[in-house]
Amino acid sequence: MRPHRLLSALVAVSVSLSSGCAPFPAIGAFPAATAATTPPTLLPLDELLAQAAAPGTAAARGEALAARAARLRARASLMRGAVHDPATRARLAEAIRQGRA
Repeated sequence: MRPHRLLSALVAVSVSLSSGCAPFPAIGAFPAATAATTPPTLLPLDELLAQAAAPGTAAARGEALAARAARLRARASLMRGAVHDPATRARLAEAIRQGRA
C-alpha cells in the first residue's frame, strides 16, 4: 500500500472512531449548579501558610477527627449485635431444619 493511501485510511478510521465521542465543551461553560456559586478567592502564598500554621487549627482538626472516630466506633459497636431477635432465629432455624428455607 502506498504511504498516502495508508495515511488516508488511518485518517478515515480515526474520524469514524472519534465521531461517536461527546463534543468538547465550550471553554468557560460550567454546569448550572456551579454557575451560581462564586469562585474561590485566591490568596497570596504567605497568607495561606500563616493560616495553616495558626495555633489551634491543627488542634481543632484533631479534636473534630477524634470526636468523629468516637461516633463511628459507637455506631460500629451497635452493628456488632445479633441481627435477629431470639424468636426469629428459632423460627428460621426450624424452617431450615425442615427444609423450607
